[in-house]
Amino acid sequence: MAAGVDQVADAARRVVRIPTIVLVDGRSGAGKSTFADLLSGRLGLAALVRLDDVYPGWDGLSAGAETVRERVLIPLREGAPGAWPTWNWTADRPSGRERRVDPAPIVIVEGAGVLTPASAALADVTVWMDAPRDARRSRALERDGETYRPHWERWERQEVAHVREHDPQGLAQFVLALP
Repeated sequence: MAAGVDQVADAARRVVRIPTIVLVDGRSGAGKSTFADLLSGRLGLAALVRLDDVYPGWDGLSAGAETVRERVLIPLREGAPGAWPTWNWTADRPSGRERRVDPAPIVIVEGAGVLTPASAALADVTVWMDAPRDARRSRALERDGETYRPHWERWERQEVAHVREHDPQGLAQFVLALP
């Protein structure tokens, strides 16, 4: 993963537009969050937006990605801050709070579903993370525990629809695979 982080960091540093927007997509358990954390650490001045804070519940992959496009990516491209409502996963309802990201030199947005043709047009660097299904499932359940287990297949169906409809791997400048 370190080599991929270096490649993407180098690509982001070469972009002259501010903010430089990096999108990191992949299915659950593919390593997106870990990758985004490492990339943010490598870049230093990067703001990080996680779709896990945006999705409106277990059926919200597509809605979360659209919210990020409309309320984060478009405003950032216009030089304005992005803002989005957060979701309370425990209560399974909106949290009533909003988060905000200012147009930092680099903004990394990570989450399943984020890389679509419409969002790619607003991005400078695009990444697709992949791993075998069993490895992804094992990592996701280890990370999120039993709270995720009953929702794995429900979420996976949305990821499959996203891949079929948007071909995020085909939109990615960098395709990184974990074992």
